[in-house]
Amino acid sequence: MEYPVKRETTNYPRSFIVSAVSDMEEFMDSRTRLLTAIAGEEPDHVPLYCWVFGFKAPKNLRWTEKGREVTHWYTMRLEHIHTLPQKWDIQQDFLRVDRWLSLGLDDALDVSVPWSVHPDVKVRDWRQPPSPQSPHTILCREYDTPAGTLRHLVRKTDEEQGEGWVIQPDHPELFEDFNIPRGVEHAVSSPSDLPKLRYLLCDPTSEQLASFRERMAQVKKFADDRKVLVQGWSAFGMDGIVWLCGMEGAVMTAMENPPFFQELVDTIYDFDRRRTEIMLDVGGVDMVVQRGWYGSTPFWSPTLFRRFVLPRLKDLANLTHQAGARFAYVMTTGLMAMLDELKEAGIDLLYFVDPVQDDIDLKVFKQLLEGKFAIAGGINSGVTLGSGTPDEIRQAVYSAVDALAEGGGFILSPVDALFPDTPAENVKTMIEAWREVCV
Repeated sequence: MEYPVKRETTNYPRSFIVSAVSDMEEFMDSRTRLLTAIAGEEPDHVPLYCWVFGFKAPKNLRWTEKGREVTHWYTMRLEHIHTLPQKWDIQQDFLRVDRWLSLGLDDALDVSVPWSVHPDVKVRDWRQPPSPQSPHTILCREYDTPAGTLRHLVRKTDEEQGEGWVIQPDHPELFEDFNIPRGVEHAVSSPSDLPKLRYLLCDPTSEQLASFRERMAQVKKFADDRKVLVQGWSAFGMDGIVWLCGMEGAVMTAMENPPFFQELVDTIYDFDRRRTEIMLDVGGVDMVVQRGWYGSTPFWSPTLFRRFVLPRLKDLANLTHQAGARFAYVMTTGLMAMLDELKEAGIDLLYFVDPVQDDIDLKVFKQLLEGKFAIAGGINSGVTLGSGTPDEIRQAVYSAVDALAEGGGFILSPVDALFPDTPAENVKTMIEAWREVCV
């Protein structure tokens, strides 16, 4: 199966061009189109942006590296690089962007700021073998800090993830989705852990910072040449807290020991803010993104969100705006319950609005939104693209555009990514439907 290409580019041989659709007489470049939508205005057409997390690309969009065909696509968000089943670097990011642009879609480059561990910290790793009490190997890591020892124990479950999916690291990482359901002893569980934690959340070393500046220079050059958006993932927010404490530990601490939880929130926010300031100082970023997958109503009430999340979210958005960049927040569930808080936060873009798994009436949501921020989403990835019929996929695209595009401020985007099991044929159907109504 091949995807029809929108327009020929000088970066590909003629054999790559499958078919062409006519260009608009006047069209915006990709960065301008996305930034126009993010500003709440109407671009030349509704953008289609497909974030990828292991998507298995069709053969005509793949490339080879050192004799190996690169089949699955990822991005350069730093917090998940250590779990990827294959090498992914900045050059791979550039190739992915060019492939999407060749189809007439829009894409963005993801960047993240590194951090370091204090030089006086000593790290020890070991494994506890399976036992009658635990059928799994326990991955153990101990941080010996000047403030004391921090322990982190996680089950190694060895599931068969399938081709393209992430792989559990061979030692506990502080910030990692694998920790949450597999945690035996989470890294943070009491107030005494916070002084120790701070030794693990230090600014990047001079070598790391130099490497980041060099990488950002490459990103900026490519982004300026291709006219594509650069978004910086510099804030973990509540996701960082859940990674450190586990889901149950985080929620129970917030309710039973608010002073301790507030200090933890402040610690993570200080970490997020420092990384954001570094990123904005280095430059080259059009938009800052804060994670919020673990910051919505499946986990937190609007009252807890307003107390622990909203003030820092507003502060970071304001900091970003002062630097002349846009600010996006990720929340894929509980949007109707949190809408008032989100409207107050001062964000420019919300990733993502899911009509299926969040059970949202898109027209009602658009009306209640009152143009306070732009939205990305509108089509579900796991269900609609994962198992929908061609007619269902087309109808989902038509419905999303009909409900959300009028007046601008909308980016059509699968929620929340294209995954290894997202059928490429269904992605092709989505692209064709988008072209029918938007291009």
